[in-house]
Amino acid sequence: MSIVARLHSMAGCVSRGSEIPAGAVCSANPWKGKVPVEARMIRSLLLATLLLACAAPAGEQALGVNPESGESNGFYCTGYRLPPDAFWAEITASRGKSRVAGEAQVGEPGSSGGSLAYAVVSNEERWRAVSNGESARTVIHATRMLDVRSGEIVEHPWVVVEDGKIVSIEAARPEGSQVIELGDVTLLPGLIDCHVHLTGDLEGDFVHRAVHETAADDALHAVANAKKTLEAGFTTVRNVGCADYVDVALMKAVERGEIRGPWVIPAGYSIGITGGHADETGFRPGLLVRGPEQGIADGPDECRKAVRAQLKYGAKVIKCVATAGVLSFEDSVGAQQLSDEELAAIVEEASRHGVKVCAHAHGTQGILAAIKAGVASIEHGSMLDEQCIAEMKARGTFLVPTSYLATGIDLANLPPKLRAKAESILPLARKNLKAAIAAGVKIAFGTDAAVIPHGVNAREFPVYVECGLSPLDAIRTATLNAAELCGTPDRGEVAAGKLADLIAVPGNPLADISSLQRVSFVMQGGRVVKP
Repeated sequence: MSIVARLHSMAGCVSRGSEIPAGAVCSANPWKGKVPVEARMIRSLLLATLLLACAAPAGEQALGVNPESGESNGFYCTGYRLPPDAFWAEITASRGKSRVAGEAQVGEPGSSGGSLAYAVVSNEERWRAVSNGESARTVIHATRMLDVRSGEIVEHPWVVVEDGKIVSIEAARPEGSQVIELGDVTLLPGLIDCHVHLTGDLEGDFVHRAVHETAADDALHAVANAKKTLEAGFTTVRNVGCADYVDVALMKAVERGEIRGPWVIPAGYSIGITGGHADETGFRPGLLVRGPEQGIADGPDECRKAVRAQLKYGAKVIKCVATAGVLSFEDSVGAQQLSDEELAAIVEEASRHGVKVCAHAHGTQGILAAIKAGVASIEHGSMLDEQCIAEMKARGTFLVPTSYLATGIDLANLPPKLRAKAESILPLARKNLKAAIAAGVKIAFGTDAAVIPHGVNAREFPVYVECGLSPLDAIRTATLNAAELCGTPDRGEVAAGKLADLIAVPGNPLADISSLQRVSFVMQGGRVVKP
């Protein structure tokens, strides 16, 4: 009987001492990743196990084929002889440059033979152990790991992950666990971008998109952009402004596991004045008329109502627009828009609900007003001065610089008025970021992705280094600092008890900060999403 015929069912009989030949197809995977294995079956038959396709010897094609559908499942056996007295048999498999080691229990103690019960998963899920009622413990091993808190490089860490969290970090390989071997890379915590707009971009006629497209279009854009962002190593984002609460829906879809994207901290609509940067202007009267539920508010009472509306529909952070901006059609780029009283009302209302406020602010007067109102962060901060910097230090206000966009924005695609504003304000932002860093203002990572292409978020890091941060402190802006700003203490470092959000990059990012632009591995909540 062929090996395919013997192993295409749930449990194929493999006697002790028998040999699975190299090149054999080890599973047909008829369950498409939904393996009907109950915990008691795993214990009574054996531990489930061929997790991943092995690379074929001597460069042969490493694929298994479903004998019923002819569909490739990506599984291939290198060959393994089961010793006659085996109770636990170690199986090692590999894919490309990565290797996975696991164990398969063969028979019950004292029995003369046994069945090989194997669980297989689809290509998309091939890195995950699948069982009903039992959580697989996985160990991640790499040549190096960056401890972002101490700043030290840890050699050959073994990071133990279970139930989506980091259990421990060991100096030697723990027994009885499947291992994902990453090789010569540096392991880091998943990165956090505190300023993105996943529903948008500057492609095509973006100025008129609001009257041509619907919330459904925004949602589809967001799904595609979320995947790019996650695969770039950013496992958490603050989405600071979008229409129709699409970011709230995106947050829920990611948490349900329906789509691939970073954990989302949504703001709902940005809150600003009628005709200001948060409002859609330039259209005939009657188009896109918005009120507090859509973030457009005039006076303290409407501002409070706008905050309550965002929270009602699922916002986890409040975004307010303290000044004019670049990508809107006001004449000024930095004039204060929300009044001192309006800013105070927004912060007071959000604070009563335990929610932080971030403030879009380019101009000096609006920056200072937002700081004094008690916002948690200033977004952009293009025209910071010494007084603003002193107040930020005194109050612990974060600066989210979004500095790469000064060179990453596609100026050619901007209408002339918007281009003129960009060219006038963006060079100031880089200069004042250097002053803020030199003074010791707390910096949290943010890119304004949408203004720059999604997925190139890590190009922000070299700018911080050029402006005076060490590579370590630049990395901390997207890990420890960002976790503090976002109010998510369960992430931001590789440590026991933290969320198992992990990435890997080639080389040593402390020596080459650009390596963060070449992420080779991403785990989110204990689930491998790249490769």
